[in-house]
Amino acid sequence: MMKISFIGAGNVASSLGNLFTHAGHAVQYGTQNPNDNQLSVLEAIAFGEVVCFAIPYSVMSGVLTANKEALKGKIVVDITNAINSADWSPLFLGEDSGGEQTARLLPESKVVKAFNTIFADVMKTDKQHFNGQKLTAFIASDDTAAAAVVQQLANDAGFDGVLAGSIKNARHLEAIAHLNIALASGGNGTDAGFTYFHRKN
Repeated sequence: MMKISFIGAGNVASSLGNLFTHAGHAVQYGTQNPNDNQLSVLEAIAFGEVVCFAIPYSVMSGVLTANKEALKGKIVVDITNAINSADWSPLFLGEDSGGEQTARLLPESKVVKAFNTIFADVMKTDKQHFNGQKLTAFIASDDTAAAAVVQQLANDAGFDGVLAGSIKNARHLEAIAHLNIALASGGNGTDAGFTYFHRKN
């Protein structure tokens, strides 16, 4: 069992958190204005061995900077995507990514980009398989041990955790998310996702 906290309590946080809880992990949620079922952001950070950020990209920098000290040594999972919240249209970051920005802001944390390519609608136990294949959870990090922990959590939650190299590859993961959103907006909806087929020798 691991202690996992989410900063944010929206659809992604609650859906993924339910999968982690179902797998036997302890989960808490932290928000800026907590209700009776939530912690403050600092309390949630203190609770979690793994701290997942599922908040709008537009506020990430401020929240990370304000909590930089508390996040030292923690595995920090960046689930965000750089999009306009009004219409989900992409914010193009050029030769950069939100994941890399998070890593630069938190040099003493173990930053992992993961779960950003998966819609909340398919973070359900009955929607994780397509034609016999599990939904893929791509994972990018410069910290191989932290990436392995998140890969195991992804597998525990019912996904196929696939290591995707260094945090620089968060650029590709975020591009996959933009494609996923474009397909959904084009009429396919959010009951959909990607599976990466890799033949093992």
